[in-house]
Amino acid sequence: MRPMVAGTELPQVQEIGTADLRALAEHKPPGKDGSLLQDLGRAPTTVTLAGVATDPKALELVETLKKDLRTGKSVPFVSDITTDCAIERVLIDDLQVRQLAGTPDRYAYVVTLREYIEPVEPASTDALDADILGEAGDLLDGIVDGLDLALPFATGLERFVQPLTELLGRLTEANKTQ
Repeated sequence: MRPMVAGTELPQVQEIGTADLRALAEHKPPGKDGSLLQDLGRAPTTVTLAGVATDPKALELVETLKKDLRTGKSVPFVSDITTDCAIERVLIDDLQVRQLAGTPDRYAYVVTLREYIEPVEPASTDALDADILGEAGDLLDGIVDGLDLALPFATGLERFVQPLTELLGRLTEANKTQ
């Protein structure tokens, strides 16, 4: 069975390679020898297909792959050699095409596919209080009202500046004489 990307059979596939990576985080505890590894799951599987298209529909195949690459949408993928990977949908990550001399409509291609993993739905926010914004606004209004009282308070203290300055001067003189 030929590999199929987006319902299009890839002709004369000469090489198929897969790459699987595991995401590991290394933690080095202070004062300890060695390190701890935390398994963060696996990265999406990458499949690389290399082949040659030599029929009159070769240019159409190249254009279809370019269109799928540019749209960035996931496409179905079927291949008997990658059945152990259980890859059903892929994103076309890279496409390299060379026109080969000697025969018209002959193209060498290398397609890099990345496994498409459906994004996880975000957690529901129904448990949050719906009126939290209103409560925050009420608290802010109380702070603003308090700020309105600060200006008269500060200007009311001006009448104490002169007598306290004189008192401070007398206390300083009294401390010098002792």
